[in-house]
Amino acid sequence: MPKRPAENPEQSDDFVSKSQKKREMAERQELGTQLVNLTDSQLAKMPLDDELRDAVLLARKIRNKHEGYRRQLQFIGKLMRLRDIAPIEQALNNLKNAHQQQTSIFHEIETTRDKLLHEGEDALQEFIEEHPHADRQKLRQLIRLAEKQRAEQKPPVAARQLFVYLRELLG
Repeated sequence: MPKRPAENPEQSDDFVSKSQKKREMAERQELGTQLVNLTDSQLAKMPLDDELRDAVLLARKIRNKHEGYRRQLQFIGKLMRLRDIAPIEQALNNLKNAHQQQTSIFHEIETTRDKLLHEGEDALQEFIEEHPHADRQKLRQLIRLAEKQRAEQKPPVAARQLFVYLRELLG
């Protein structure tokens, strides 16, 4: 009777190597670590069930106990393996994007303020055309005061006030 060739498990469609499983476990544990490092308000926005939320809160409490913290992170990773993590990943990405958007808006406001301070009347007229609800008189007053403070080498209080006013308008 001829011997049957042994099936190679790597050729089946649903085969997952041990290394791949370990990588996935490490990714889930890293996701859990990101959850532990969130602020309370950010964590409240995460779509977590009670068991996972309790595990994350416990990890926060024992953060300074090295071995206990490590084991708790492993436990969180284990809990993450038993759940669909797509909503959690999406919520984390939304948090990161929100921060990037805020930073982008902040830089846009800074650029606008600097343009108003350095390019004079043309920049002010262009800004007023783009934002007709802006108070032209207040803008001119803050710009003049900022120029005066810069000329006298005083702290840029008016430039800061201009930034705050622009943030109210644009933000």
